[in-house]
Amino acid sequence: MQKRVEDGKVTAYEELSKEELLELKSKLEAEFEEVKAQNLNLDMSRGKPSTAQLNLSMGMMDVLTSDSDLKCTEGVDCRNYGVLDGIAEAKQLLADMMEVPKDNIVIFGNSSLNVMFDTVARSMTHGVMGSTPWCKLDKVKFLCPVPGYDRHFAITEYFGIEMINVPMTPEGPDMDMVEELVSSDPAIKGIWCVPKYSNPQGITYSDVTVHRFAKLKPAAEDFRIYWDNAYGIHHLYEDKQDYLIEILMECKKEGNPDMVYKFSSTSKISFPGSGIAAIAASDANLADIRKMMKIQTIGHDKLNQLRHARYFKNIHGMVEHMKKHADIMRPKFDIVLNTFEKELAGLGIGSWLAPRGGYFISFDSMDGCAKAIVAKAKEAGLIMTPAGATFPYGKDPHDSNIRIAPSYPTVEELKLATEIFVLSVKLVSIEKLLAAK
Repeated sequence: MQKRVEDGKVTAYEELSKEELLELKSKLEAEFEEVKAQNLNLDMSRGKPSTAQLNLSMGMMDVLTSDSDLKCTEGVDCRNYGVLDGIAEAKQLLADMMEVPKDNIVIFGNSSLNVMFDTVARSMTHGVMGSTPWCKLDKVKFLCPVPGYDRHFAITEYFGIEMINVPMTPEGPDMDMVEELVSSDPAIKGIWCVPKYSNPQGITYSDVTVHRFAKLKPAAEDFRIYWDNAYGIHHLYEDKQDYLIEILMECKKEGNPDMVYKFSSTSKISFPGSGIAAIAASDANLADIRKMMKIQTIGHDKLNQLRHARYFKNIHGMVEHMKKHADIMRPKFDIVLNTFEKELAGLGIGSWLAPRGGYFISFDSMDGCAKAIVAKAKEAGLIMTPAGATFPYGKDPHDSNIRIAPSYPTVEELKLATEIFVLSVKLVSIEKLLAAK
């Protein structure tokens, strides 16, 4: 996969003549056929932890045994009913991870996605702190920073909530647009946010952006910021880490203590599907949440909470554990980013960001090419996240964004997958350029 270099400078594809593009296309198609002949089956579609990452937490399986003292610090037998909103030691662990006071935490089950779904469902059926239930309103809207997290968008789509795209910038969502819409339209009830190492771009909201969020003046009294801090301690580097201002305390300082729900879990720290999840919010919000919890459950899995608390012990143990995750993740990110730099830089057919943490790399192709690139990669045996998934309703207006998940494949699989992806980008881009000549 050669690039034409003139006087030390890479020539962009759009500067090549039709004849040069046709010649290059022929060479790349021959490479593509060689790859297809291998009958590969590679998957780079979702941000699943690899087996090596899961193995890091296997010691947790030995923390509790039939001989263990299964009482939490409050003296409650964790095998039995009781403790509605989480045992104290687990609350302290997640509170430190989420950088909030322990009293502002409620622990749910094993998934923050489940907590977010419940939060929207409760608002639909019973309203927010005494406000009109959303199901009784003519229109309910949510703001959706794009590109963003497809599972967030799936929740609001499921409940028939109208979603409005808000472009992401290097500082976070376009706050001029957020402020204007939130202050002028009472039908806007929330905004989805992944504020640290955002999914999929890896952007961390700037100090200015967080301050502007805390100072919002919503037209709707029941407007809430859905602050999904999924990657709060998911750094790739020890010496290059993004910093994020804590939103709950910032909102309290600005006289808006009830405006934010903050979500997090240990799903990509311990075991996905077997972690513990929490919501942090104001006292008034948590009182509202506990009303539902009292009907919904007598208490979530306290044994799992106890297991996590005893295994990690404290936030320092969790941070050390995440350094081991970083040692596995960092080389994989490097493979993708170095391949992009080597094979695509200067060609004018794609752009990408190099995140300092999180789980994804965001790639933007030429407009109108993302679906074709994903289809081309599939033809060669590589499954990608569907093009458009990072936008509400699966509709990317530019058909350009593709989310890349490097975590699950082995290093060797990832090298091959990235080469297939790059080859697909080149072929689809050449076809688009030829069509325009």
